[in-house]
Amino acid sequence: MSGIADLPVELFLDGIFPHLSVADLARLGATNKFLNGLSNDDAYWHRRIQEDFNFPNFDTARETGWKFLYKRLSDPKAYVWGEKSKSRLGLLQYPPSNVRDGVPFPTRLAIPGARIVSLAAGGMSFNAIDSKGDLYVWGILNGTSMALRSDGFADSSQKADEPTRLELPVKFRSISCGRLHNTAMDASANVWTFTSWGQPFRLGSSLVDKTTPETTPVQVESGWTYSAILTESGDILVYWPFEGEIQRVLREKKLELESTEDEELKEAAKAKVIKGTPDVVPCHWWIMEGVDPVRLPPIPVEHLPQLRFTGLSREELEKETKLVKVAGYDRNLIGLTNKGHVLRYTNLISETDYQQGRWEYLPLFSDVDKLKELPVYNANDAPLAAPETMHITHISASFETFFAYSVGESSVVLQGKGNDAPAPTPAPHPNFLNNAAPTVIPTLQNQSVIAVVVGDYHYGALTSSGRLLSWGQFSRGALGLGDPVDLPLGSPGGYVTQQQRDQSVNGRWGVMQPPPDVSVPTEVRFDHGAKRSRSVFVFAAAAAGWHSGALAIDLDPDQEQEEEAQTMPGGTEPFDESLVRILPVQDPGSIPRLGQGLGRRGLHFRIGFAGRGMRRGGGP
Repeated sequence: MSGIADLPVELFLDGIFPHLSVADLARLGATNKFLNGLSNDDAYWHRRIQEDFNFPNFDTARETGWKFLYKRLSDPKAYVWGEKSKSRLGLLQYPPSNVRDGVPFPTRLAIPGARIVSLAAGGMSFNAIDSKGDLYVWGILNGTSMALRSDGFADSSQKADEPTRLELPVKFRSISCGRLHNTAMDASANVWTFTSWGQPFRLGSSLVDKTTPETTPVQVESGWTYSAILTESGDILVYWPFEGEIQRVLREKKLELESTEDEELKEAAKAKVIKGTPDVVPCHWWIMEGVDPVRLPPIPVEHLPQLRFTGLSREELEKETKLVKVAGYDRNLIGLTNKGHVLRYTNLISETDYQQGRWEYLPLFSDVDKLKELPVYNANDAPLAAPETMHITHISASFETFFAYSVGESSVVLQGKGNDAPAPTPAPHPNFLNNAAPTVIPTLQNQSVIAVVVGDYHYGALTSSGRLLSWGQFSRGALGLGDPVDLPLGSPGGYVTQQQRDQSVNGRWGVMQPPPDVSVPTEVRFDHGAKRSRSVFVFAAAAAGWHSGALAIDLDPDQEQEEEAQTMPGGTEPFDESLVRILPVQDPGSIPRLGQGLGRRGLHFRIGFAGRGMRRGGGP
């Protein structure tokens, strides 16, 4: 006799579950084993967290734990640390420390009324997206010059001392930061560019009109001085906001707005904050017409090898090989195919010089057979066993560094630097292969890494269990490991000897001598200054320049409520209880509105059968 378990699972996951509130879905899942399993499906919760919370898709390699994250995402916390010049941390008040020019540990940043789900760091700023798709910024987009307050945010050097919302007519899905500019994609897959926060422009080119796979953007990426667009077909479009045709059009637009006789338009174009709403920038946006990005040459698919031991199915191997992710840094672009090939396009200097660049295939970042030959796996005292399988699925880059990594318990993390010159390779393709070897940090392997963030000289790795690891240079506290003067001697982020510590404190001109670099990725704590140790689950991180940030959810909510009654640096205030609601079901792809729900005092998320798999503070 047929029963409910005989019905297609797609009927529930695609036809029924999306129309249920979280409360009803919890009750349905508690009825029997079959529905309990379906209501815990990770793919379903991944889709739902994107739809209900505007959660970004390209920022993480997370594969599991989506339900765990969904249940706790009603009140995420933002943390910042590192270099504090140009208001880049957004803190109005800094915690006490011995680091004069920075904050050496994560510090809560208040963004009242916003549920931040995505964080990106620029050269001297931060950018964030909330669950409604609104953009928030703080710091300076271009800190290489100065601006008067009267200039407004049309000036790229205007400073936002604290988190400030950009008032725009669209909702955003993702944002990527270069050194002095940002590239963003809205909910309709339109591409936006910010050379100033007050006068962004939308790219109006027919090359991104979304009429074909070749013109439909799926990812935007900011290199050091350029912007790149990955399309559904795997093509890459690139443009340079600070030179060439786009710079010419920007100058003409500026002159047009400054010379107009329409005084109301002239004043609005300055994008000054309005009295009474000092935390909102009324942006004067426009559409850039008549300028097309350049299309990079296609990747040389015919010369790419078929990689062994990737774990891909026959069906996946038979699909067309194409680029599925890009990552930009100074003058270079990293590309990743659906089969795990890592490539680099060089010489992305300008719209004229890019033609002198070429695609290079990086076998030591792609092929597990090649990777196994590295000394780190073969020396007599090799600290690491070589991986048996490897499928690179994610990449990240900034300034002079890039990373390629796989996911899962056996995750592999490979670091590349700068513009490594191609090593000599045999014919017939001497200019295609680049045998540059990656840096393999033994303690970073097999750690279930799901994201790697890159500053100028410091780095961070986020794991699926919600731990953030950092390593590299001190960079005025950008590692976030604590005040080096207070840390125990010899600990990561601290000084090695008492003499070093004493000399640092009494440094000439009051400039602190930085502690030694950290070579072993070390976990960042988020309870500095707290009365008791606090457990948090970090679900996103960002880094650039000499600063870092993270988004986290508190696993000890009772302790959180007790401690946050006190005033914290940065003007932190208790979260508005009225905003803690379960979001209503929305049409797929739409930006959710804050809706009414049960909040903290309503449904207790007890999913499944009584007593099964429930543990307070547990991971995914």
